[in-house]
Amino acid sequence: MANVNGKQERMVVHLEIDGQHYYYGNLKALCDHWGKDALGVGYAYLRNYGISEDNPFRNAKCIIRKGILISSTRKDSTQKRS
Repeated sequence: MANVNGKQERMVVHLEIDGQHYYYGNLKALCDHWGKDALGVGYAYLRNYGISEDNPFRNAKCIIRKGILISSTRKDSTQKRS
């Protein structure tokens, strides 16, 4: 998890399948949930494919992209609340 410009950034995997959109914290979670038959591709292939923001995976069944989820920073628990 990176912290850029005061914001926390996390990698997110986006699956588009049958016109629906789903989001996962990592590629393994996506593949464990859907399986090779539903996606038309297996985890090992996707891991080696090198999915990135600029290089999504596409086939006849789905599109898998990687992106960045940006969230606000947490306040330090030792700081007083206003």
